[in-house]
Amino acid sequence: MNKRPNIIIFNPDEMRADALGHLGNPAAHTPFLDGFAKSQAVSFANAFCQNPVCVPSRCSFSTGLYPHVRGHRTMSYLLREGESSMFSELKDAGYYVWMNARNDLVAAGKPGALMEHASEIYYGGDAAPAPGPEKPAAPADDSFRAHYGGKLLLDQDGRNYSSDDADVDAAIEMIRRKPADQPLCLFLGLICPHPPYQVEEPYFSMIDRGLLPERILPQECSGKSRIEEAIRHNQKLEGYSEEQWKELRAVYLGMTAKVDAQFKKLCAALKEAGEYDNSAIFFLSDHGDFTGDYGISEKAQNTFEDCLTRVPLLIKPPADYPLDPGITNSLTELVDFYATVMEFAGVMPDHTHFGKPLQPVLSDRSKELRHFVTCEGGRMPDETHCDEFHAAGPRGTSPYSPYYPRHLAQTDADAHAKGYMLRTRQYKLVSRVNGKDEFYDLLKDPGERNNCAGDPEYADIIKDLQHEQLLWLMRTADIVPFDYDRRFSKEMIWAKVKNLVPPEHEDEIRKEIDDGVPMFSLIMSCRSRFGGKNATGAET
Repeated sequence: MNKRPNIIIFNPDEMRADALGHLGNPAAHTPFLDGFAKSQAVSFANAFCQNPVCVPSRCSFSTGLYPHVRGHRTMSYLLREGESSMFSELKDAGYYVWMNARNDLVAAGKPGALMEHASEIYYGGDAAPAPGPEKPAAPADDSFRAHYGGKLLLDQDGRNYSSDDADVDAAIEMIRRKPADQPLCLFLGLICPHPPYQVEEPYFSMIDRGLLPERILPQECSGKSRIEEAIRHNQKLEGYSEEQWKELRAVYLGMTAKVDAQFKKLCAALKEAGEYDNSAIFFLSDHGDFTGDYGISEKAQNTFEDCLTRVPLLIKPPADYPLDPGITNSLTELVDFYATVMEFAGVMPDHTHFGKPLQPVLSDRSKELRHFVTCEGGRMPDETHCDEFHAAGPRGTSPYSPYYPRHLAQTDADAHAKGYMLRTRQYKLVSRVNGKDEFYDLLKDPGERNNCAGDPEYADIIKDLQHEQLLWLMRTADIVPFDYDRRFSKEMIWAKVKNLVPPEHEDEIRKEIDDGVPMFSLIMSCRSRFGGKNATGAET
């Protein structure tokens, strides 16, 4: 490459992989992304997030670290002082880093913390509020607990100009005024298709309800997790009709159709600015959404069905990079996104990470880099501080919030048990510190309906996967920083060598101490140069 490529990251929130047409959903309307995957990019059909909720997932894919490495596994523990990300690393390497405020990444308590990771942040808030739903749901309604808003109204200009629209326009303006002497790293995080499920025309009517895939029904399932049982119990959607679920799922796909149009708009701006060919473009989501599967709406923090953990990941490399466009079935984790960005940017990571650069798959879609992927979430029973939302109290979630059913479920330590998923092409194992483990043969049961953790037929396979999971946890349990700490202060070192140093050489030796010469090397050097013993009088 003649110059460092732009890094363009388009990050919708809560988009499951099968919301895209080219990944198998006949009801989806994503024509631009489908065409993008066919001729311009590689679409990873088996990309998996590292946590099924926003903050832990973003902390992971922005650092290449699994959530357990530094404890980033709750919604209220973000990157803190001293923790780098791909954004801070690219900024330090000369990139102009622009992001909108929808990043769910950096702890905002310290003034200026966000600016350690960005050159410029767009906060928005200048546009008038967009019109709300045509038929707002009351807190007592099933649709309210299901997070369903339905059709959004249009303003006097015939549009529903959301904060996402404003952020897309701000990103396009950034592309137009990109610094001539710096490559651009642009991170655009959208809210959609995150609930509430609501969208305006023409997207509301784009989805053919008759083409929606069959929903995975809770009565078809056995042995599912306690957290799902608790959320279903609290959401109380047993009376939600199949027609209502169809509308909710169709609106979710309508929201995805709008995201498709917004991504098309951003790519068009890159082309108009002459920056498209020299850009590595990434389209990825942080996690998925139930949208009615298993009788639940929205998401959960420690359950790992594919609808929550399998996400879109499409990558277009710069034009001069070898590309085998289309869909790949290569197993991929979002920690690989970090590694791939750093590889394109030509920036050496400042910490150990666990991602694998995906460039080999971009040039040959048949390449396999992993034989399993992972995800994790939940808490230990005594980690009440990990319940950042409480069911009651002055700081708790209001019972009139649609999030109350999930947050109430999370106060049950057994339901919110810490768990780890390991998934191969055929099998999925979920191990929990307390509560129920899960195992699925995905060839026989792709919908993960029947938990076979206790089935003798799979005992040896489960044992092998548990061993693999243990080894993975051991390999990734921690990282050692690249820099190192001095064991001895300057005063401690001087005390050890001062009896070896003639007075006329004191300044010389003190300078060596200031320059960081290790203590034992300095002792040996002083003995060789000046003779004698160490400060205690013993031979060294």
